[in-house]
Amino acid sequence: MTNIGDFNAGHGAEAIGLRNLKAVHWNLEAPRLYEEALSRREGTLARGGAFVATTGSHTGRSPKDKFVVRDASTENEVWWENNGAITPDQFETLLGDFLKHAEGRELFAQDLYGGADPAHRVKARVFGELAWHSLFIRNLLIRPERGDLADYVPDLTIIDLPSFQADPARHGCRSKTVIAIDFSRKIVLIGGSAYAGEMKKSVFTYLNYILPRKGVMPMHCSANAALDAEGGSALFFGLSGTGKTTLSNDSSRMLLGDDEHGWSPEGIFNFEGGCYAKTIRLSRNAEPEIYATTERFGTVMENVVINPETRVPDFDDASLTENTRCAYPLDFIANASATGRAGHPKNIVMLTCDAFGVMPPIAKLSGAEAMYHFLSGYTAKVAGTERGLTAPEATFSTCFGAPFMPRHPSTYGNLLRDLIAGHEVDCWLVNTGWTGGGVGTGRRMPIRVTRRLLAAALDGTLSQGQFRRDPYFGFAVPVEVPGVEPHVLEPVKTWNNKTAFAETAARLVTMFQENFKRFEAHVEPDVKAAEPTNQAIAA
Repeated sequence: MTNIGDFNAGHGAEAIGLRNLKAVHWNLEAPRLYEEALSRREGTLARGGAFVATTGSHTGRSPKDKFVVRDASTENEVWWENNGAITPDQFETLLGDFLKHAEGRELFAQDLYGGADPAHRVKARVFGELAWHSLFIRNLLIRPERGDLADYVPDLTIIDLPSFQADPARHGCRSKTVIAIDFSRKIVLIGGSAYAGEMKKSVFTYLNYILPRKGVMPMHCSANAALDAEGGSALFFGLSGTGKTTLSNDSSRMLLGDDEHGWSPEGIFNFEGGCYAKTIRLSRNAEPEIYATTERFGTVMENVVINPETRVPDFDDASLTENTRCAYPLDFIANASATGRAGHPKNIVMLTCDAFGVMPPIAKLSGAEAMYHFLSGYTAKVAGTERGLTAPEATFSTCFGAPFMPRHPSTYGNLLRDLIAGHEVDCWLVNTGWTGGGVGTGRRMPIRVTRRLLAAALDGTLSQGQFRRDPYFGFAVPVEVPGVEPHVLEPVKTWNNKTAFAETAARLVTMFQENFKRFEAHVEPDVKAAEPTNQAIAA
């Protein structure tokens, strides 16, 4: 086996069982990975220097193909209603077949960190057969100093082989695609999918499993902080496509990260060293910081259509998928934090993409209401973020990230509630979805409105204003906000058909109530009392 690059020679590929490889390319940086990827025809270049790759039939995550090994250590720890299970023997067979499949191949390995706080980070080693995947994960996780690689021993090992085809009868999975996690052995196997996001979400899932034991809250959220010490930090919860990346990228604040963070007794910290931004309909004017990254060497663009002659990206072209993406190092954003760490947040924002168009653009939540909506996780899955999803679909994804939650939601909900109470955090529910009607009749909430409301929330002025109680959902909604049309704050006034609004709002309230039945036994009475009650109909 030929080893190329810097690594710990005493803990190489053989440590995980990889044998008879043609070569391993260790910890290559962007220029070398570009050369390797281009020579293998894995993608092409866009004007400006970004690397462009397509991912075939998998243009989003495949959550139904994700499995956790069910053994003595996980039996009473994992939320099995939400996580597929395979046996230790099935995983052992799968691992053996992965190792056999890798023989004779050249692999790319990256030694990285998941977690900007050294006290809580995980060392993640990622083996893969695609050079551009190696560049992607190098962008997305935290890169050690070159001098630290000689002593690097991983806590978690990921083997990423898109060309591997699983056998459901042999491996206990569902299809030819498989994402299998053994928490006891600290191994992740990804096969049958070239969608690079599976790698980073596997690290997130692992951290979601181990950190609660340490009293650290893992969160599917973006985060930023005020430029002055008094302004505090803010968290933005939400599923992919609801605005986490866009709204946390604010030139007046310091960006910590766009997707995954931890909240420890010392404050908040980014899990990642990069951003994974949606690019569909990306605009230079509306999102200049993100747009600029698509014109830089080192950025990876996934499933973005480019002109074959000029190599100019067409961000309005969704012919491959709505889930077009770019992955870039965090330092490509001028106002990004160098440390990925900040103090305790002063504000928490829960982003919901309301496909029905009946929720207000912003609402203030009490602690009990915050836990209710965190556990509910109402939003709409946006087209393309999961395989087979072609249009927005209303859903309840608990903790705003159910696919990545190995433990019961109450574990995360109770941690969050204690942290909110202990640090007196203001909580907000923000609708980045539809207004004036649902999908097909209304329009997406204007981003200028959302940004203005968030600015007022984060600087503390909004919480000092007047509020009304929403008759359907019960939470507090501001009566007026400077620079925002008053009728936008009261959704019924944006609808032409008021009867249709009432019927739609009542239907959504019923959906909330039905969904929350599964959590009632795990929450305090005040959280249950925060449930929407259709007060408008009762009146």
